[in-house]
Parts: sequence; C-alpha cells; structure tokens
Amino acid sequence: MNAIELENIRHVFRVTTGTIRRRSKEIVAVDGVSLQIEEGELFGLLGPNGAGKTTIVKILTTLLIPTAGRVTVLGFDAVKDAAALRFQVGFVLGGDRGLYYRLSGRDNLRYFAELYGIDTKKVRSRIEEMLELVGLRDRADERVAGYSRGMKQRLHIARTLLHDPKVLFLDEPTMGLDPVGARDLREIIKRLQSEQKTILLTTHYMFEADALCQRIAILNEGRIVAQGTPEELKELVSDQSVVELEVFGAETEHLDRLRGLDYVDSVSIESHDLRQVLRVQTKLGERAVPGLLASLENLDVGKVSVREATLEDAYVHLVGESE
Repeated sequence: MNAIELENIRHVFRVTTGTIRRRSKEIVAVDGVSLQIEEGELFGLLGPNGAGKTTIVKILTTLLIPTAGRVTVLGFDAVKDAAALRFQVGFVLGGDRGLYYRLSGRDNLRYFAELYGIDTKKVRSRIEEMLELVGLRDRADERVAGYSRGMKQRLHIARTLLHDPKVLFLDEPTMGLDPVGARDLREIIKRLQSEQKTILLTTHYMFEADALCQRIAILNEGRIVAQGTPEELKELVSDQSVVELEVFGAETEHLDRLRGLDYVDSVSIESHDLRQVLRVQTKLGERAVPGLLASLENLDVGKVSVREATLEDAYVHLVGESE
C-alpha cells in the first residue's frame, strides 16, 4: 500500500517585479510531478536549489495548496482532509526555526505536546522517551538558546515524533551540521526507518541519500528527471569514469575548453580557497588524461586521479552543470 501519492502535481507562485511599473510574473515551482511512496519506505528527493523539493514537502504537509493535481497521504486528501492529516504526519525543516529559545528543551516538548493534544497521563513518559531517543536527556533542562545547532536539530526530531506520526517529512535535516552531528542525526533516521515509519527525505548530500534511501527521485526545474534505487541511478553512468584534476586559477574559458572535447560528457568545479578541483566525466577513463592536460596547458595542475562514477556523478549527469 502506498503511504504517499502525488498525481500530476503543479504549483505556480505569482510574484510582482519592478519598482515603478509593477508587473505580475508566474514562477512554476512544480510542474506535473507524480510519485508513489510505499508504507515504511525511506524515499529521497534530490535536486538543485529551486528544483521544487521544499514546495512538494510543504504541499504534502498541508502548508501549501497545489495549483493543480491530487495529493493523498495515508489515504487523506491533503487539501480536503488537511485538518485530520496534520495529526498523522510530522515534519522537520532544515535550520533553527520552530523552537522557543528561552525555554528549556523539556519545556519545548511539553508545550508542543499540549498543541498535539497528547493525553496528559502520557506526556511525561513520552517526553522522556523522545529525549532518550535523540540523546538530549542530560541537557533537557537547559535553555535551547545554549544548544548547538546539532542539538537543536535533534530537539526538532523529538518534537516531530511526540505524537508518534506514521509519516515523517525531513527537509534537509543535516543542513549546516558538523560531521559528528550529521552522523548522529543519520543514525536516528535509520532507527526511525527500522521502525517502519514512512520517511520522505530531501538533501543536497549525495552520500547521505546513497546511504539512507531505498529509492530516490531527482528533480530539476520542477520535474522528475529520474527515479529508482541508488544502484539503478548509478547504473546510468556505469560506463563513465571521473577524472579529478587539482588546479589553480581555472576560469570559465578553461571549463568551456574541456566541455568542447568530444569525449567529455560533463565538467564541474569545486573551489577550496585557492585550490580548485575539476571533475570530468568521460568514457575514456585514464586514457583521457593526456588530452585534458593539454587543454589546460596554461594552468598550474597538481594531483590527477581517476575513479568510478558515484551517485553524485549520476546526479550531475542528470541535472546538468548549472548548480
């Protein structure tokens, strides 16, 4: 049985531009998306900024009404049955929003338990259970203002789980966390999935999606461009290798020169202070290296390595090099 179903969802934002001559403009955030997510599945939604991920999460959690299409969660229509649906789902948005900093962690949970209408006889035990789950029991009576970002995110998870929702929406939950905090949060997500909760996860971290998700949909410009298991998506670039070149001072003309080579599928660049890393997808593997170096003859090139393509490389292949 499907826990979540989206049928040809479309959402259009209307904005105004200009200072003197005001003009209306329509922005299509989601354009004909259809998805089915099974009960107990951990499903990943990936895509560049502006692809429509958060808009879809807000539609599923009744925070936005779709312009067109139909959405059901646990059999509830997300528009017609919005009030009833809100008690069946929980969601966590990336960042520090949604907590009261002057209250302690325990008092935050007590407040939200009241909002959820949890039986007063069960509130204390439920709060203790959630604090234990997210590892905040020893810090529960401190003000949230003194929490680290990772602790705040864990408190978000505890708040979300208070009413024991069957479906969870996690919108970039590890955004901005240090490696240890992000790892701890991923372990919590794994535990929740093992309890057969349905989870929709959005993230920009490809390794995170690869490690956690059973299936993934990749969005670009409001549309799904690919869908499948991490292994199925990686299969799309199974004939590709990735050549990584450490360079200094690369500019647009150097990337364009590489993209002009007939054996190059895509090029992306990542900057680390003065050092840059060029990632070139090609079917030639190490045989492409001499030609690539010749195209960068006026650049200072450091380490060069060749590896197999990953989920991140499949993602770049699908959404392009614009991000």
